[in-house]
Amino acid sequence: MIAIVDYKVGNLGSIQNMLKKIGERSIVTSDPKELSNAKKIILPGVGAFDSGIKNLKKYNLWEVLNQKALIEKTPILGICLGMQLLCNSSEEGKEKGLGWINAEVKKFHFLENRFKSPHMGWNYTYQQKESKLLKNMYENPKFYFVHSFYVDVKDASLLTKSNYSFDFDSSVEKENILGVQFHPEKSHKYGMKLLDNFVKNY
Repeated sequence: MIAIVDYKVGNLGSIQNMLKKIGERSIVTSDPKELSNAKKIILPGVGAFDSGIKNLKKYNLWEVLNQKALIEKTPILGICLGMQLLCNSSEEGKEKGLGWINAEVKKFHFLENRFKSPHMGWNYTYQQKESKLLKNMYENPKFYFVHSFYVDVKDASLLTKSNYSFDFDSSVEKENILGVQFHPEKSHKYGMKLLDNFVKNY
């Protein structure tokens, strides 16, 4: 069973619907006991970094997520804000992140007026290493983005880059810990293939 973490920061139904399309059962939960029994976990999210971290602690999800990720090595996929929460910290707030990925979250700053924040819409990804998450992916993969902050990876977990005025890190993979800045649940066949790979290859 896949558990989609509900910590009150985003619409989770579209992720569950996409999983249903690929034939995978899932639950949306904020119950630590249900999370502790999950075979795979998706950590979604939209909004501010600090509120995301505070809500993980408020709903007693912080400890069980660390247990699952670091001790049990359960496959975990962070999406959008969920990916950012995997990092050490964010320019958006003062809270410390989960710290599973050695990375910092930074705010977009542009010298050219034609680039606006948030970065919104379809964009390409450029794979930096082999990954089961991107196995047999469609040619020239593109995904749907909505974000004003991006992840700056400091270790070998970098999986893909994308370009919006400059190259930024758009996904990560470190053993059982994965994160994507884009929204696979809004990315049609590309997102469906990525989620199918997460379900079947980890």
